[in-house]
Amino acid sequence: MPAIAATGLSKSYRFHRSRAGLGGALIDLVHRQHGDRLAVNDLDLTIDDGEFVGLLGRNGAGKTTTLKMFSGLLRPTGGDLRVLGYEPSKRRFAFLREIAIVLGSKSMLWWDVSTRASLDLHKAIYDLSPSEFTDSVDQLVDLLELSDVIDVPVRQLSLGQRMKCELAVALVHRPRLLFLDEPTIGLDVVSKAAVRQFLRTVNTELATDSGTGVTVVLTSHDMDDVAELCRRLILIDHGRVQFDGTPAELIRQTRPHKRITLSYAGELGQVEMDVDRSETTRVLAEATARGELLDVEVRDADLDDVMRAVMQA
Repeated sequence: MPAIAATGLSKSYRFHRSRAGLGGALIDLVHRQHGDRLAVNDLDLTIDDGEFVGLLGRNGAGKTTTLKMFSGLLRPTGGDLRVLGYEPSKRRFAFLREIAIVLGSKSMLWWDVSTRASLDLHKAIYDLSPSEFTDSVDQLVDLLELSDVIDVPVRQLSLGQRMKCELAVALVHRPRLLFLDEPTIGLDVVSKAAVRQFLRTVNTELATDSGTGVTVVLTSHDMDDVAELCRRLILIDHGRVQFDGTPAELIRQTRPHKRITLSYAGELGQVEMDVDRSETTRVLAEATARGELLDVEVRDADLDDVMRAVMQA
């Protein structure tokens, strides 16, 4: 059974259409006009156990709505959705016991108490035994290097330390499936690297009740997060899947050319060009005829370039 299976999944929102002017506002008091906006439209998607998947798209593409339906925070308007074999919107305890969600813009931590107090609360919420709670906390504190901050009030922690603590609280009950929405937003370079390394370990090594490794679904606008962590990318636009494959496949599909940078001695300086993949060998062979060649760089477009092209299309 896949971790996530969605067939014909859709979500629409009803909203109030406001009339213009004071007269329109008075009419709205007694007779409102409504409209519907389709956020997710007939989505078909399968994610297997153990995958680390990036869910990408422009603002308003439907990815956050999709993530909220997967976690049971929103009820689908139509279609069929099964996550770990459950119907998420029913929010059964057995289902909630198997998932976790971390929102980079929202906190699960109590501001005026330590992270340990939040962990104790989650021990009660998830009905963890003393032994499994202690084992889980010890493992997470070790992996996230939290021993010096776990008993410090959250308000006194740096942003990077707070995000590590958020991850510890989210994972203390050892879920099988982790949803991440912008987990490194606002973090410095060092903190981002630490969070990414931890998430790799979570995906490949962290013990769960059903085995080893946590399935991870990530939404992020930080393409460095995506490039370093995700082995599969799902691109959503207008509520539909537009691409499903590896990062390398998305790059080749969107930016099929190679970027060649030639550095010459003297007046020629640096020359950059986009070349069809089939022409790369010929161009490099002819490069030395132009002058004294000091350096050559051949690369694919990076994910930032690719996503910029996708979002501007």
